Amino acid sequence: MIEVEVTEPAWAAVTARVEALVAAAAEAALGAVELNFEPQIAVLLTDDQAVADLNARFRNRPGPTNVLSFPAAEGAGDHLGDIALAYGVCAAEAQAQGKPFADHLQHLVAHGVLHLVGYDHATDAEAEDMEGLERMILAGLGVPDPYAAERGDNG
Repeated sequence: MIEVEVTEPAWAAVTARVEALVAAAAEAALGAVELNFEPQIAVLLTDDQAVADLNARFRNRPGPTNVLSFPAAEGAGDHLGDIALAYGVCAAEAQAQGKPFADHLQHLVAHGVLHLVGYDHATDAEAEDMEGLERMILAGLGVPDPYAAERGDNG
């Protein structure tokens, strides 16, 4: 079960389908990994200040970031964790990268879910594994490779 909470109205102004896009990306990411339970995830679509507050409080880092993932504590049952996305950061990234906002949103949600299940990108090898899985998940959603521009690919 994917629960989506929207506290920043700008998310819905970008697309009326924002909750459906989030749920589809989260479900696709969960479908790409093996879990022995039906996970529950809460996704918060909020503003930059709220994410900056979370970033400072839980990661001891200043300012907002695009997406934060908070894996659930041991014993949380089927609750896998929480994800928070900052509207301003996400919108600015999509524009700067020349990507449709909906595509970037789905990428960041899939990325956040993969963090919840233990994927990371601290090393080049980890990043390669995680990015490969993200490409596969997004392709299934009809979203182009988000890393193609970084490699100089055309699509």
